[in-house]
Amino acid sequence: MAFNQSYNTAKPVMSTIETNKVLKNTYFLLAMTLAFSAVTAGISMALQLPYFMGIVFTLVSFGLLFVVNKKADTASGVFWVFAFTGLMGAGLGPLLNHYAAMPNGPMLIMQALGSTALIFFGLSAYALNTKKDFSFMGGFLTVGLIVVIVASIVNIFVGSSLMFMVLNAAVVLIMSGLILFDTSRIINGGETNYIRATVSLYLSVYNLFTSLLALLGASDD
Repeated sequence: MAFNQSYNTAKPVMSTIETNKVLKNTYFLLAMTLAFSAVTAGISMALQLPYFMGIVFTLVSFGLLFVVNKKADTASGVFWVFAFTGLMGAGLGPLLNHYAAMPNGPMLIMQALGSTALIFFGLSAYALNTKKDFSFMGGFLTVGLIVVIVASIVNIFVGSSLMFMVLNAAVVLIMSGLILFDTSRIINGGETNYIRATVSLYLSVYNLFTSLLALLGASDD
């Protein structure tokens, strides 16, 4: 009985240790990949790459997502994460040049960066401190993403400025929800692979930033 009681007490401690390890590795890798993306975005901006190259880089990077997912449990997983995020950053360069050329463009970019950081750290701190399980949001977020993707395709042909702003506002809300959802999964043991966790949070931060930038840019026109 004494052994069983001791074992049951130690098990949550081990679980907490493993969870903290995943969190630490995730946030460290996330910081490194975001920094690497910033470097590749800066290079892309300096080279004045055309907009279509940004689209090509982004499409290729999304293709790499399948490789990252396949290699997430191997030693080469980290390499593929950097390959993916590096291309994502390079693909962002032409878009940043577009906004940088606008009146108050550099300020808009900094505002989007600051807002992204504020939202990410605020939501992450809330999820970490409350340890609330946000898994119930999964279905709503998935449906929301599908609706936004379909509506975005429709708006390519419609060209509605109002729909553009509504869709980007929706993306901000969905990505905010995904930050809570993904952080909650790590805390509650739903995600034990720090590479997959990093990619999920990276995509949320990336899309949050680009949507905030789009909203700020549209309101500044």
